[in-house]
Formats: sequence, C-alpha cells, structure tokens
Amino acid sequence: MQLLKPTIYLLSLFLLILSLIACQSDTTTIQTKEGPIEISSEELLKTMGEAYVYGYPLVLMDLTQRNATNIEQPHPVIPRAPVNQLGHYRKFPDHTSKGVVKPNVDTYYSSAWLDLSSEPVVLSMPTTDRYYLLQMMDAYTNVFATPGTRTTGTDALQLLIAGPNWEGEVSEEFQLIKAPTNLVWMLGRIQVNSPEDGATIVRAIQDNMGLVPLSAYGKTDYVAPLGIVKSENNIGVPAQAIRDIDMPSFFNKMADMMVENPPKIADSSIVKKLAKIGLVAGQPFELSTDNFILKTKLKALPGFIQKKMDERRANPDTSLMVNGWTVLTDGIGKYDTEYLRRAYISFVGLGANLPEDAVYPNVTYDVNGDVLDASQRYQLHFDADQLPPVNAFWSLTAYNANEFLVANELNRFALGDRDDLIYNADGSLDFYIQSNPPEKDKLQNWLPIPEEGLFFLTMRLYWPKQEVLDGKWNMPFIIPVE
Repeated sequence: MQLLKPTIYLLSLFLLILSLIACQSDTTTIQTKEGPIEISSEELLKTMGEAYVYGYPLVLMDLTQRNATNIEQPHPVIPRAPVNQLGHYRKFPDHTSKGVVKPNVDTYYSSAWLDLSSEPVVLSMPTTDRYYLLQMMDAYTNVFATPGTRTTGTDALQLLIAGPNWEGEVSEEFQLIKAPTNLVWMLGRIQVNSPEDGATIVRAIQDNMGLVPLSAYGKTDYVAPLGIVKSENNIGVPAQAIRDIDMPSFFNKMADMMVENPPKIADSSIVKKLAKIGLVAGQPFELSTDNFILKTKLKALPGFIQKKMDERRANPDTSLMVNGWTVLTDGIGKYDTEYLRRAYISFVGLGANLPEDAVYPNVTYDVNGDVLDASQRYQLHFDADQLPPVNAFWSLTAYNANEFLVANELNRFALGDRDDLIYNADGSLDFYIQSNPPEKDKLQNWLPIPEEGLFFLTMRLYWPKQEVLDGKWNMPFIIPVE
C-alpha cells in the first residue's frame, strides 16, 4: 500500500514557494533594528519565506488562543473558556453547524488553553469506561504528550503540567508532563456512543474533569478568576484572520511569542538565519529597503505562500492516492525541523493528532477516477477480513461541497461500528451512499449525501492497529451503482 507521505506530498508546494526567490542576485541594503545589513535580494527573499513558514503555526496558535479564551466564564455548550480553565462540547454538531469544516460526530471535545509562565497546572481526569485522548500541543503545534486510553489506560489521572523553566518538586500523586513552551493547547476527545450516552455518561466524565493552578490544588475554596474580554480578541475565524496580517505585524507577533515559547535546540540553524535579518525573540522587528522590486515582493510574500497552500489543498496529488483515498500516517503531529510540513498541516487542520491516536482517510474520487457526484449512488464494501482494524472505534462521515454535514430526514451524519449495522451472511459489510433512502432492508446502512453537487467522505480510525500505520490495510474503492 502506497501511503501519502507528507514530505513527498509537499515537495511540489515547496518548489512553488522557492520560485518566489527568483529575483535578480543583486546586493541590497536593508535597514534593521540593529542597523543596515548588506544582503543579496535572493537570500533575503528566501530567508523571509522560511521565516514566514516557520512562524505560521506560532502566530495561528496565538490567534486561536486569543479567540477561544476571550470570555469571562466557560461557555456551557462549546469549548470556550478563560486561560487555564476547561471548556466542553456538550452536543454534536449538525447540518446547521458552520463553525468548522468537516466537524467530528464521534467524540465530545474538551479544550483548555494553558499559560504555564507563572506556575504549573494540575489537570484531573476521572476513571472512564471508554476511549479518550488528552492531546497536548506546544506553541508550534507539535504534539508532546497524549495521555489517554492508548497510553495511560482508563484509571483516574492527576497530571502536573509544567512549563519549560519550572524546576519544582513533584508529589507522588502527580504524573509530571513537562511542556516545551509556556503556551499549551490541551484538546481532549471522549468517545460518544449515542446522543443519550453523550448527555449522561460523557457529560458526567467531563463534569468530573478538573483544571487548577498548582498553588490552588486541594483547596476547596478556590474559585477560578473571570476571564478578561477584549474587543481586539474577537478574531472570528483565526485561519481567515491570519491572511489579513501584514508582514511587519506578523513578524513582530512572532518575535514576541518566541520569548515565552523559545525555539528548540534543533531549530538553532533557522534561528541564526532569522537573526541575520534582525528577527530575534523579544526584539521589535524592523526591515526596510529602497529596492522597489524587492519591497513589492516582500509585501506580497504572505499572500503568495497562502495562495500556494490553497492551491495544494484544492489540487491534491492524485498519483499518491490509494484506491481514491488520501491517507496521512507519517509525519503528523510531530514535525522536527520539517517546518513547511508543519505550516501546511496547521493551514489545513490546526490540532492534528498523532497517527497512533487517529488516522483520517479522505476520498474525493470513485473507482473510475471520477469525482464523487451526489446525483449518483455509491456503495462501499468491506470484506469480512478487511473491516477497519482499530483498537477503539471507526466511523464514516459524509460532507457537502462546503465540507459541512448533510441535512437528511434521519439526522444521520455518520455510520460506524457503534451503530446497529446489518452485516452480510459472510460477515462482510456494505454502505449505501446516496441522497435518497435505499430499500427498507438496507436503510440501517444508508449514509445520506446531498441531492446534487460534489461531496466528500472521511473515514475516522481511532487508535488504529499497526497494519493501518504500516500501510498493510487499504480502504476499499467507492463504487458507483447504476
């Protein structure tokens, strides 16, 4: 099975971005905070492009954090809460939900944005009876810890989450998690088996989760402070807001963020490059040149890179698909020095899991290589010995052309192994993917799609088995039915 390797997948994007540096190799003088610097236009453009790619996840995380925590108290239904407090989803999205594309109808989210610069926090998780995951990402979107069923089991946890400079003693009752940056996003997911299960069992699990500063741990009179609401933090959609940030503002925000969230030792090479053009953590960034062509290209730089990533998302490399499905099972969640890959994954889906926790095959084409068309009927068949191999659970979700859930008479947006599916006599399984209901004996296996236009399917494999990660198991083709 040939899997979609992000490094290969992004090669053409990388070459496109590098085309930006096709500039006359003249030497220009730029003014920085430290004074004038002589540098070739080619080197300056290349370095600025690399700097934008390097800092993109950092700035996007800041925008997302500011938007999600711009509230006085935790929201009762969606996971918005002040810094160092928990917010929870309490219900599944439906076809009216437009907040995020390709929403998940398998798990309830619990989210917390942590500021560890003053002191550690204690995150408590009760005993559970199911799959859950507490994904923790640093300010650069690297996943550095994944407490949950796969790694720590289902017993109760007391997690002490500390910043990179904290050196205190750790009580035996805590499991220490040392974060590489002071900004941390904890994005939790808890398996939900039905709306009733979510409203009772899962809600009780969420209600018994806790998050307090270390200094308040064990104090029954602790009251979480009200959040500070600022109009400038009403970001809207962060992935859109970042497009409107001009180059000086972007790099100044990046320099500010790098103080509390220092680059890793492995980043020393690019940090030296950034310093050469005056981009240094904690220092105001100023860069100007009298070269009109160079000035124009620098101003266009953010939009250029964003456009190329838009084009790559809209036109995936079909030669790297397997049976029409694209599958990412490598280089997701942890990026080392693959900064372009890290930026692109943030661009298309901030908060990506490690493949060991979840893999999300996506399909756009049927067995004939034709784009999925909702005016057609389709079938997805799993042989008995080829059912999705997972340790937790799996599901298949349909989305319309805008990547939102599909309105239908059953309010059914996904099907999976937690549903009351009808298996064939030989143990195989068929899904009927069409806009109108099939025959009554097939109704339980019907996944509704729009009445017309493009649509998309996403498979979610939670805690996939090794054959998925190794590429020894394939998603089957989507078959059009006459």
